[in-house]
Amino acid sequence: MFDRWRSRAGLAAPLAVAVVALAACGAGAPAAGTSTAAAPSTSPAPSTTAPPGPAVSTPATPAPSGTPARSPAPTGLGRGEGTVTVLTYRGYAEYGGNDPAVNWITAFERKTGCRVSLRVPQGGDDLDDLLDRVPFDVAGVPPEVGGRLIERGEAAPINTGLVPHYQDITERLRGHPSLRAGGRVYGVPFLWGTYLTLYEGKGARPATPAGLYSAEGPVLLRDSPLSIADAALALRRRSPELGITDPFALTPRQLDAATALLSARHGERVYWREPVEALRALAGGSVRAGRVLPYHLDALRRAGRPVKDLPAAPATGWIDSWMISTRAAAPNCAYRWIDWASTARVQQQAAVWNGLAPANPDACDRRVPSDEPAAALGLTARSGRMCAAYRVGDTSWLKKVAFAVRPGSGCAGCAGYAEWAERWRRLVP
Repeated sequence: MFDRWRSRAGLAAPLAVAVVALAACGAGAPAAGTSTAAAPSTSPAPSTTAPPGPAVSTPATPAPSGTPARSPAPTGLGRGEGTVTVLTYRGYAEYGGNDPAVNWITAFERKTGCRVSLRVPQGGDDLDDLLDRVPFDVAGVPPEVGGRLIERGEAAPINTGLVPHYQDITERLRGHPSLRAGGRVYGVPFLWGTYLTLYEGKGARPATPAGLYSAEGPVLLRDSPLSIADAALALRRRSPELGITDPFALTPRQLDAATALLSARHGERVYWREPVEALRALAGGSVRAGRVLPYHLDALRRAGRPVKDLPAAPATGWIDSWMISTRAAAPNCAYRWIDWASTARVQQQAAVWNGLAPANPDACDRRVPSDEPAAALGLTARSGRMCAAYRVGDTSWLKKVAFAVRPGSGCAGCAGYAEWAERWRRLVP
């Protein structure tokens, strides 16, 4: 249940325009009441002249030379171990295989001497399952997966003093409970996102956030158990007697109410997994409204679609972060990778490539030197647009976003993630 979209939405402005044009002609809109399958990759095929990249594989069973001992949090960095195993989503560590200009692995290897062995989910693989099967040093994970690593003692506490660019990260993000436990830091923010309620500008505007779920007409929802939190957030305003404070920390009674709201008019739901699916549905007119990303709003507006959002509506979001394994064989290289991934240079490329917000706001207006491979991509303008879409730097608004934690973590009497996942399976078989 931890699958996430990774269709490299970043260089997707031309893709968005093409998708909108096709959808306007009636092509490819999913039917209501269905959960659509993942869309095929929209990135160009790797160039034959692209620099050789790290091994990208997902072995059926791990084949380590031996199980490393648990790695204590270091007090200082030593020499790099030679190779660091990075396990994350496709698009979070790029070596130029999809686009020669999108490459932040090669520069890292040259700078640190640490060669990256990249492991990403393949086909039907699930990131959470992959973490159980494949030894890794550092992993880029969402909060529901990171929370499990922390709870099971599989994530090592991080000495942030060994991550020089840690202080460049937005304070609201690095201090979030999903990345901490027992007064220790376990995750360093990488990219983040929020959800908003979007509707056709010529159509009926949802009167309230809860109206998205109860009014007539098909609506678009993210196919994830954490979408239950969006319904809970809407109920916080509509039904204060429920006592909902944190939409990710729900008692069984509150969880019942949120799933009941989602069950209303269930046959008129369209569920999206890949960003391109949401674009098709919204542009093709098969849905009247939906919970989508600011990326979708920006892409559709740039394509000339008359879409609007509910600016005063409450927002949920999530923070993807880097965590180090307690059994890391290369902790020194892992720390170097996390610091590299926190630089404005990498954050800028990653945010644009994935259609998400950078954790380091310096990425928003960074001027790209002409000698960098990414200089030809127009990153300064694109990252500025992406940051504007996600309201990076708006600290007062950011404080109002309910960022995800793994349901049940540190909450006595709250329903755990397994219960959320089971409720979602009943809604979306």
